[in-house]
Amino acid sequence: MLFPSDLLNNLWVLLAALLVFTMTVSVGFLEVGELGERLSRSLMKALLITGSALVFMAFVGFNTAFAPTIGHGVIGNPTYQGLFLGGFGGNPQIYASPWWSMVPPYSTNGLTLGTYFLFETAFAAVTLALVGVVVLHKIKLRAFALFSVPYFILIWNLPAAWIWNPQGWLAQMGMVDFAGGLVVHAAAGAAGLALLVQIWREEKARGRTTSEPVPPKVNPPWLTLAVLLLWVGWFGFNPGSVLQFNWEAMVVVLTTFLAAAFSLPSTMLSSWAVNRNRPGYLEAANGVLMGLIVITPLAGFVSPGSAIVLGLLCGPVFVYAEKFFARFKWFADPVGLLPGHLVGGVFGIAMIAFFADHAYAIGSNALTLPNGLLLGGGATAVHQLGIELFGVVVVMVVVFALSYAAIALIAGALHGVTRAGPPVDEGMPTTAAVSAE
Repeated sequence: MLFPSDLLNNLWVLLAALLVFTMTVSVGFLEVGELGERLSRSLMKALLITGSALVFMAFVGFNTAFAPTIGHGVIGNPTYQGLFLGGFGGNPQIYASPWWSMVPPYSTNGLTLGTYFLFETAFAAVTLALVGVVVLHKIKLRAFALFSVPYFILIWNLPAAWIWNPQGWLAQMGMVDFAGGLVVHAAAGAAGLALLVQIWREEKARGRTTSEPVPPKVNPPWLTLAVLLLWVGWFGFNPGSVLQFNWEAMVVVLTTFLAAAFSLPSTMLSSWAVNRNRPGYLEAANGVLMGLIVITPLAGFVSPGSAIVLGLLCGPVFVYAEKFFARFKWFADPVGLLPGHLVGGVFGIAMIAFFADHAYAIGSNALTLPNGLLLGGGATAVHQLGIELFGVVVVMVVVFALSYAAIALIAGALHGVTRAGPPVDEGMPTTAAVSAE
């Protein structure tokens, strides 16, 4: 039975889910804005990701992430209420009742199966869209489509099962990740790194000594549109992750938008100070996105004042991370998956132990999260830092290993995942064709 407050919570989270779904195509617009990527290819990739997410998450992926767990919190029960969300079970009552983890002792928001499925599937879709920014002109679309199958059935689902499922083994240890600093952003970086390794193996086999570069080709209107749409989409991403319509959801609106706003000038000024270049559209866009990424794992646990401080820290973190990854010549990452999402996600997770405020965390149902070190958390905050960093290491290693195994198997089946060409002159980088293959 659903109460009026439950219906309001379901409406709120459904609207948030729709906003998060728009972020998948917005990532495609970001490719167009930063790289001059052909619009048709980016939009086709967005459609493939969205469709695959709905199909494979409905088939079994939602269960492996969010059903009651088996194996001591390792994975959700894949057959819970049946495959395809129980759609062939003939029991409509399961769609009118709250999902098992949305009622006491885990929560009181009363979200139904349909609402929670759409919300988390939107998160899964946008995570693969982030992974896909390293695909660019290099990987066959059919190879990327095949990669989405294990990704939505197992790879994305394990970190979600461990951290966001209340029975997950990392959640039981006390790890928190409000809206996906690790489950979404850093894990996307780990999966993307696995794809980059496979790309490099194939490029090296064709005689290259450095990876084929993909230079920026900024299109200001598309880049501005992409960043604004992603910023609006984050309204569903972070405030929706409270999973109910309460005062904390309104606080999360402030923490999210303030962190992004203060990160913008911080990144532009840091770029000027470190690189001595005149900041422009790319620096502004990266500043907004870095602020949104870093605040994501903390947004429901901190005050608006802490969000401002975190936003100011984002600029130097991004600029130095970008400078570090630019040293490596065996991969091309022009959209900034590694310095932005991987480093930003890990940095945000670590900052939980410094900035968390228990008074705000209880509104996001993180009832046992202690105050951070900067708010007098002491030994309990140090312990929390250890838990968070341990979770980061485990998730990154597992996601990388599974992603690399999946793409290597696909490469074996397709005789390579990259769009092969003859060895090229290192001094004359070529631009690959953009057919859908």
